[in-house]
This record gives sequence, C-alpha cells and structure tokens, in this order.
Amino acid sequence: MITADVELADLLTHLVEEARALVGARYAALGVLNESRTGLEQFITVGLGEAEEEAIGERPSGRGVLGLLITDPAPLRLGHLEEHPGRYGFPPGHPPMTSFLGVPVRVRDDVYGNLYLTDKMGATEFTDEDEALAEALALAAGIAIENTRLHDRVRVMSVLDDRDRIARDLHDRVIQRIYAVGMSLQGAARLPERDLVVERVSKAVDDLDETITQIRSAIFELGDSALPGGLRQALVHLADEMAGNLGSRPEVRFEGAVDNTVPQHVGDQVLAVVREGLTNAGKYAWATTYVVRLVVTDRLVLEVEDNGTGMELPLTQPGLGLVNIRERAEKLGGTFEVHPRDGGGTRLLWAVPL
Repeated sequence: MITADVELADLLTHLVEEARALVGARYAALGVLNESRTGLEQFITVGLGEAEEEAIGERPSGRGVLGLLITDPAPLRLGHLEEHPGRYGFPPGHPPMTSFLGVPVRVRDDVYGNLYLTDKMGATEFTDEDEALAEALALAAGIAIENTRLHDRVRVMSVLDDRDRIARDLHDRVIQRIYAVGMSLQGAARLPERDLVVERVSKAVDDLDETITQIRSAIFELGDSALPGGLRQALVHLADEMAGNLGSRPEVRFEGAVDNTVPQHVGDQVLAVVREGLTNAGKYAWATTYVVRLVVTDRLVLEVEDNGTGMELPLTQPGLGLVNIRERAEKLGGTFEVHPRDGGGTRLLWAVPL
C-alpha cells in the first residue's frame, strides 16, 4: 500500500524489486525524469551486486535506448538489446544484458520516468503478460512520484501564501491598531483630569488585549489548525448527517476558541469520537436524544450524552468502539471516561491537552 510516510526512494526500490520478481528478470531499474523531462535525475537499480555497482560507476543520464524511451514514452520489448540501432553501449564493468523490456512511468498524460527490465530468466524474450505487469507497477511508481512532487509544491505554495497573508493581516488588523493605541496614549498625557486619563488608558489596554487576540489568531492560522470550514462547522454537519440514522438530530454546543485553537489532527480525532459515541448510543442503547458538548481552553473536553438504556459500569469488557475511543485519547496524552447520566443514559467524557 502506498502511504505518505514512506520515503519515495524506498518505495520506488520496492516497486522495482516487485517488477523484477513478477516478470522473472535478472536485472531491473527505474529512471526518474527531472522536472523538465530532459534527462534522468534518479536511477534505481535492483539485481546488481555491490561489486558490480562499483564497477559500473556513474549512473546513466538517459542516452541510447534509455534516451529513446524518454523521447518516445511507449513500451519497448527487445530480444537482443545489443542489436538495437539506438544502443549506446555499456560502460566498462557493466554486466552483459540481452532481452529488454521498458515501459513508461506515467500518470495519465504525464510521464515521470521509465521502468527497465533485462535478461528474462528461463526465456529469450519478455511476453505480453510481462509488459502488462510492468505497466501496472510503473503506474504505481508514477502515482508515488506525482504525489510527492505535488505535496512539495503545495507545501511551498502554502508557506508562501501564508507568509503573504499573515503579513497583510498583521499590517491591516494589528499594526494599524497598535499605531492607533500609541496615538491615543500620546493624547492622554495632555488631558486635564485624572479620570479622563484613566479612562483613556483603560480603553488602550482593552484595544491591546484585542490586538493580542488578533496576533494569536494569525499565528494559529499559520499552522494546520483548521479543518475545511472549521471544527464547529464539521461537527454541525456531522450532527445533520447522522440525524436520520439516530432518529433525532444531536444538539451541539461549543465553548471557547474552537476553530483557532484545535489543531487539525486533534479535530479529526474529535469527529471520529463523536461519530463512534453517537452510533453506539443509537444502535445499542436505543437513545432518542443526544447532546454533544465541546469545551476548549488549554485542553479540549468533549462530552457526548444520551438518554438511552445505559451500560453496566464499571466496564469489564468494553466493545471495540469504546476501545477505539480510549486509544484515540491516549495517543494524544488524554483520558476517556464513561459515567451514568442523571435521569438515565450515558455520558462519555473525552479530554486531551492542547
């Protein structure tokens, strides 16, 4: 499975190894094109020993048959590589290779490189089936390369956009307010009565408090703090989405600076806990009313209450859903508790530090 936390080079090496094993090739390689698609910026090989790697020396840059695949990205099968007119020749120390299969590494119309397989073991040439398998793995490699490059571009663009946006925000919302406060305090020194001075200074302090809030908001927004539309909106949408299956719409309450304070990775966990808690209440406790309460200070406290049949406490053998909720809290350094609700039902209490 392709996952974001796997280094691209390790993943591509794995895919090349898989391709070599699946088609029965003695050697395999993957050339990654540079951004301008004029040559190879990376060349991964599989099947060569350490001594052979050292004897070959510098990696190919994309000439000969390899260059042909760059200029004409289409599958190429050869029974005798050395007889192809476009062959450039192997460097000294390179092992001999005969049969050849090359396929482009592409995603839709974008070509990111080529997958090369040589020396079909047990046969003189590669088959149609070998080509199909190689193309499938080449597509996987293309997706991995594209995903990495797009991620890098988005990250750079995000940093630049955030830098410009924060600069504008700090100027428009913060710097101008600080100038105004400074002018107000300068004028206070000329006021004739002490009460007027105190009033002016108090007003300035209030304005500075508001300015601090503006600065904190700008800093929080620079990170990955907000879900699309904010956590408030996401929870409201979740309540609307689940109303049909639950029999009634859960009531959702908020306290504190939810969208400016809760990081995205915590917000994702909150949504998962709420969904799990409401589903359990409706499915197993026959609840008809639900309340979700989210309180944010220097920690996040989430309560999910229902009027269902409740559960036997203390929990001796909690179900998988409750186990998942507890594990989500523990991974964030938090806690999870289950209590009976006054008047019947259950109260889930999930808390994590921020």
